[in-house]
Amino acid sequence: MSVHKEIKRITTNTLQEMKLKGEKIAMLTSYDFSMAKIVDEAGVDVILVGDSASNVMAGHETTLPITLDQMIYHAASVVRAARRALVVVDLPFGSYQGNSKEALNSAIRIMKESGAHAVKLEGGLEIKESIERIITAGIPVMGHLGLTPQSIYKFGTYTVRAKEEAEAQKLKEDILVLQEAGCFAVVLEKIPAALAREASASVRIPTIGIGAGVDCDGQVLVIHDMMGLNKGFRPRFLRQYLNLYEQMNGAVKAYITDVKSNDFPSEKEQY
Repeated sequence: MSVHKEIKRITTNTLQEMKLKGEKIAMLTSYDFSMAKIVDEAGVDVILVGDSASNVMAGHETTLPITLDQMIYHAASVVRAARRALVVVDLPFGSYQGNSKEALNSAIRIMKESGAHAVKLEGGLEIKESIERIITAGIPVMGHLGLTPQSIYKFGTYTVRAKEEAEAQKLKEDILVLQEAGCFAVVLEKIPAALAREASASVRIPTIGIGAGVDCDGQVLVIHDMMGLNKGFRPRFLRQYLNLYEQMNGAVKAYITDVKSNDFPSEKEQY
């Protein structure tokens, strides 16, 4: 008789305990059932259904075009696969900015229709009201500071943020605002490592870095980047663990050759 080992779900509370114990949090993105199953079974703590799906799944130049309906579709696919990881979903551009009632409605739709466990919003003080309203409804919120890709047209570039004193100071204030508003964690993207260290030490909640140095309480990467599925995308903060582009390209070429030479299917591969 096989003993079915119970899998314990990671919660926002687990992440808080991990920060206290000094245990690092491993987070990766996923956008579909098959990939999420691999990531979850490998033991990742948090799966982010990122609006980066706009880039890696749909081929858009920015994260702006992806819709709430599309995010819900991706999130529902991931939730069906994740048995252990905490699943966090990005609220897409235009679904929460400037209107806390709309922000709440967007968050409720994600939770109800996808079964995810939390949402993520970009920004600090300017979206405080939206965050508080969502949390009041019992929905956990992860913050996101530093390089906020939904504001890319404002920045005009994907370079490191908060190198100047004024922007660094605002980030230090914003992370306290997010903690105060009730966020359970904050992503810090592409900021100087020293600033990330200071920001992480200033709050009780965990920080998750991407291009923000080793002193954050956890790290996140886009799965397509770290697996080498994006040919030629090699920013400094990225460690590429595989070169799936080359491997898959080779496999497809081998298949084409086998089909054209009548090698596939063989006698054993037919009925």
